Amino acid sequence: MLPIKNSQELLNTGDPAVRTVLLHIANNALTMLNAESRIASLVCLEGNCLHVGDRTWDLAKYKRIFVIGAGKAGNHMARALEKILGERIARGIVIVKQLEPGDELRHIELTLGGHPYPNEAGWKATRRILELLDACTPEDLILSLISGGSSALMNCPADGIPVEEESRLTRQLLTAGAKILEINTVRRHVSAVNGGRLAQRVAAVGAEMINLVLSDRVGDEAVGTPRVPVAYTGTQIGIDPTTFGDAWAVLERYHLLERAPASVVAHLRRGSSLPETPKAGLPRVHTFVIQGLEDACVAAVAAAEREGLVATVLTSFLEGDSRQAGLFLGALAREVRCRQRPVAPPCILIAAGETTVRLEGEAGSGGPSQELALAFAQQVGDLRGIGIAAIETEGTDGPTGLAGGLTDCTTVRRAREAGIDILNALDRHDCCPALTALGDHLVTGNTGTNLCDLNIIYIR
Repeated sequence: MLPIKNSQELLNTGDPAVRTVLLHIANNALTMLNAESRIASLVCLEGNCLHVGDRTWDLAKYKRIFVIGAGKAGNHMARALEKILGERIARGIVIVKQLEPGDELRHIELTLGGHPYPNEAGWKATRRILELLDACTPEDLILSLISGGSSALMNCPADGIPVEEESRLTRQLLTAGAKILEINTVRRHVSAVNGGRLAQRVAAVGAEMINLVLSDRVGDEAVGTPRVPVAYTGTQIGIDPTTFGDAWAVLERYHLLERAPASVVAHLRRGSSLPETPKAGLPRVHTFVIQGLEDACVAAVAAAEREGLVATVLTSFLEGDSRQAGLFLGALAREVRCRQRPVAPPCILIAAGETTVRLEGEAGSGGPSQELALAFAQQVGDLRGIGIAAIETEGTDGPTGLAGGLTDCTTVRRAREAGIDILNALDRHDCCPALTALGDHLVTGNTGTNLCDLNIIYIR
């Protein structure tokens, strides 16, 4: 089955020549990025020897093997690891966003947490993971599966901060338009597990830990064959360069100090007297970054080349306002179509990263990739032969069931004929109903990866 489940529906409207190419490239790229096959290519078991990348562990030296983790790609990562280790796994708990067919594993329990907002179910699951880790010994080996969304799904706020207030803080940061790195800076300093504190817990009992990470951080280095150790920051298992002072500054920057939960402000104010997140490597903790945003670009380029098209990666660092990013990418597509620069058509342009939507007051239903796709269509207008597939690679864009949008040079005209006001949809952050009504919505479900946003533009 194709990753984009409504591929045929998307071909039944708009410019079929543009959409056919975009769907071929997007479906092939998402297939290549699936974490289950990625782990299978990097991890193997030969007798008692566990090979991970270019490192080997003799499993005969360990009394027990545990699997823990969290993230939106956790389902597929857990499936891959159980196929490899099977009966050797003593126990496993991985927190995921949604359960799906194929998640009935024998040795690893998949349990639900909250995303994008932490919830009580995630907190209870995290407490069970912490109890498992606290009972470990130096004779135990822990394999940790981390992918995007883990900071919300594996949630355990610091003492004195209720779960509902941690959740309210996350909502405030997201709606204020804070970048994901800024959000994570705050999360790490109001949490008992984020920012490397989980690895600290493992180091405290002397167990050994192998982390397999899908990095959804803009700017993280992609690694073809993982190296050990990789100084990875940004999740439960890495080194964290940020401080309590940085977290306070984020709240100050977005004018949240007066609106943030009192328990959070009080905790950050005590920061100078509290232990900081780890700033150096921890003993017996090994981290493999098995995918990053750059891998999404590489996969899209390879898929484009299969179509006989020249592909240019514009950036893997795309951030900022989603609507403005869509307008800019649309303007760039117009430049290529009309002026043949910076490249000449036919061509594929690729931009990866993580844009955000800043909400002020009431908002409709949508997400960053949907907003980018609709703004792109607004900019392109009816200029023939242009389209974009704007995809949230893990399959859910914002609090909707869509993965993004596929718009082209017919979108504005079709919207006008259907009485759909694109500008109003963008102004109200209500792009989901507009895209769905136009048949320009992307549906994937869980893709098995999570590498932020992938934008594929085709100019024929």
